[in-house]
This record gives sequence, C-alpha cells and structure tokens, in this order.
Amino acid sequence: MSFLSIGPALMHILVFNVIPFLFVLGIVVFVHEFGHFIVGRLCGVGVWTFSMGFGPELLGFKDRKGTRWRIAAIPLGGYVKFYGDQNAAGLPDDAALAKMSPEMRRQSLPAQPVWARALIVAAGPAANFLLAIAIFSATAYFYGRQTLTPRIERVEPASAAAAAGFQPGDVVLQIDGQPIPGFSELQQVVSTHPGKSLTFLVERDGGEVTLSATPVLTDVKTPFGRQNIGLLGVRPSTDPSDLHYTYPSLLGAVGSGISDTFGFVEKTLSYVGGMLMGRESASQLSGPLGIGQAVGVVASWGLVPLFNFVAWMSVSVGLINLFPIPLLDGGHLLFFAIEGSRGRPLSERAQEMGFRMGLAFVVALMLFVTVNDIWRIATS
Repeated sequence: MSFLSIGPALMHILVFNVIPFLFVLGIVVFVHEFGHFIVGRLCGVGVWTFSMGFGPELLGFKDRKGTRWRIAAIPLGGYVKFYGDQNAAGLPDDAALAKMSPEMRRQSLPAQPVWARALIVAAGPAANFLLAIAIFSATAYFYGRQTLTPRIERVEPASAAAAAGFQPGDVVLQIDGQPIPGFSELQQVVSTHPGKSLTFLVERDGGEVTLSATPVLTDVKTPFGRQNIGLLGVRPSTDPSDLHYTYPSLLGAVGSGISDTFGFVEKTLSYVGGMLMGRESASQLSGPLGIGQAVGVVASWGLVPLFNFVAWMSVSVGLINLFPIPLLDGGHLLFFAIEGSRGRPLSERAQEMGFRMGLAFVVALMLFVTVNDIWRIATS
C-alpha cells in the first residue's frame, strides 16, 4: 500500500466501520444505562453522573436535578454514578457516605433496600432486552418475515449429509425434536453444533424419514471474516415457490419479537455452555474489532439489517451483563443475593476483592477476543 492510498483507506474504515460501530454501540449503551438511570430516579436515588464513554469529558451539561450528562473520550461503554458510588463500577464509597448530609445519604444507592438496589441494577439488562424486542417486533410488523422452506436442493458429495443419506428434495422438519420452520434455522443449528450427532426428521416422498448426521467443523470465509462452523453439506432450494413472506398482526409481531429475542438468548447460552464443556470453539468470540468489521458489512446491506444488528448487540450486552461476575450487573446481583440471605452486606474489603477479580477477568477476556479478532481479520 502506497503512502497516498493510506488516507482513503483510513477514511473508508472511518465511514464504513468506525461510525456504524459507534452508532450501534451508542444506542445499546445509552439504553442500558438509561434503564439503570430511570429506575434509580423512580426509586428516589440521586445521580451524580450519566456518562457515555470513559475518560476525559468532551461535552457535558447538568440537568435541573444536578446530574452531569457527559460524552467522554473513550466511547467503549458508559456508566451511571449514583450517590454513594465510589466509581463507575458501582463499588460503595463508605468514606463519601460518611461526609454526606442525612438527606443525601437517604438518597444514596447503598441506603436503599436490597430489592430496590437489585431492581436498579437489573433494569440495565432488562432495557436491552426490551430494545431488542421492540426492534424485532417493528421489523416483523413493517417489513414482514421472509422464510425459505428448509428443502434440500443439492447434497454435496463426500459430505456429512451424503454419509447420513440425505437426498435432494428432502424437507427438514425437525432437528433433535426442535421444529425447523426455515432454512436459516437449519443453518443456525448445524453451524453451532460441529462434531455433535444430530437427529433429523425429514419429509421425503410424502412420508417421514429419520436420519442422523454430524456437522463437520470447517474453517470457512464469511463476510465477517474466517469462522469455524459446523457444515452439513447441503444446498437450499432455489425454487421461488419455496420463498414465503408473511406479515403478522401487531400482537403477532410482538410475539415474534419476544421469540426472536429469547431464541437468541437460548442459542447464546447453549454456545457458552458448549464452550465451557469443550464442545464449542472459543475462536468464535469477538471483541470491538470483530464487531466493528461485522457492523460495517451489515450497514452496507441497508438500514433494516443494521437495526436488527443493534437488536442482536443489545441482547448480547444485556445477557453478558447478567453473568455473575463482579464488575458486571450480574456480580452486583450476586452480592445483593448474598446480602439478602445473610442479612448484611459483604465487607467492603470482600467486595473490593471481588471487583478486582472481576476486572482482571474482563481485561483478560478483552485481550483474548482482541487476539481472536486480529487473527480472524489477518487470515480472511
């Protein structure tokens, strides 16, 4: 690459990757933090700061209740700092509490009952799930749903499907008892279960046949870089009559949005469980670089796919934050559960140690996914 081509290359990355990434992340983070903020306000808790990003402030203002709304220099997250919080992680600040007036102390987060604190903390992930439901519901209602019949048009020679006895014209009805309404659902199940024997119920010549096949873990090039996924070795139907469009009612669209949201939660938890058990590869985990690359690709497909990506990101952020890791919302909820069961909170030192371990875990995870991203991009 010549020196003169560096400028246009950087501009391309800025316009097609960085800006869409910040747009997606900004929506997801704002909704998450606003969930904490609004429920905190409703519970009577004072708020020092609502920050989009970390580090030095770039822009900011104070509202009439004294909350500082700010945009900071490092746009990889955000936080709400309530009265009584020591830092952005929400660690209680006993020294600051001791210096507060009685009125401010009553408005602090540590002064609230356990149920109120748990509600405030859980409101962030809940807001992410609600955002995803709203986006998926709106997409289904205004743009309809496209379904490709899970009919197999071609079976690749020497593939897992060929070994299992699949034939052109087979329609997959179920996988391990799970209904398969479309070819995309077939792909999702197969791609996320490499090396696992799956039982397929297929329709063939008016009857039903049961087949067993094991997707083969394969390194493939995708629009999002190279990925290791399970492949069966089948091609979908290209018959226009197998492509169906449906336009649900408003209630049906909301039901579809809920189903899509928690279906994604189920798939994510299944993947994480499989990874912990050694059945899934951790190489599929992505960090900011991988997400930036993916959102750039999705943004080029149009506004609707981009907002669906926002929904997927929102579900991921909400779910990750519920993991019982100190520093994350789930870690706070774990501490509150311990406090509720024993009648008093953990000591300040115990909580601080927990947050230090949580921070170490999060930093290690970020390093791991960044290496994953660099390797995936470099080899794509």
